[in-house]
Amino acid sequence: MRATRRRTCALLAASIAVAGLAAPVGISVAGRMGAGASAPAAPPDPAGAECRTSVRGSRVVTYCHNPYPSTDRVQLHTECRRWWDIDADAAPVDVAPGRTVRIDDRCWKEVGAVWVTHQVRDPSTA
Repeated sequence: MRATRRRTCALLAASIAVAGLAAPVGISVAGRMGAGASAPAAPPDPAGAECRTSVRGSRVVTYCHNPYPSTDRVQLHTECRRWWDIDADAAPVDVAPGRTVRIDDRCWKEVGAVWVTHQVRDPSTA
């Protein structure tokens, strides 16, 4: 009975010693890993042209104004309501900083949906 009690005490003491030695090493490694991590990224600068689209009958017109310092490539997409009417994608247009562009398109009959896609280019890479 005594041998079992001694073995249990020895195992308990050994595990406490190992945990006591391992804790500072684990904290040191975690601190080094955290030191290499960068701060959270700042939110991106606002960019992209503001577009106003109007639909009158079968014609679509959009005006895109870019108030930001980066160039924005915009493209007008028109989906016609009738299945036999051909959907259209206007040619992409670069909107320079401080500029406004006009893009138009049309369907033969009714317009189903219209949207503008943006591809902002960073001024530092241009």
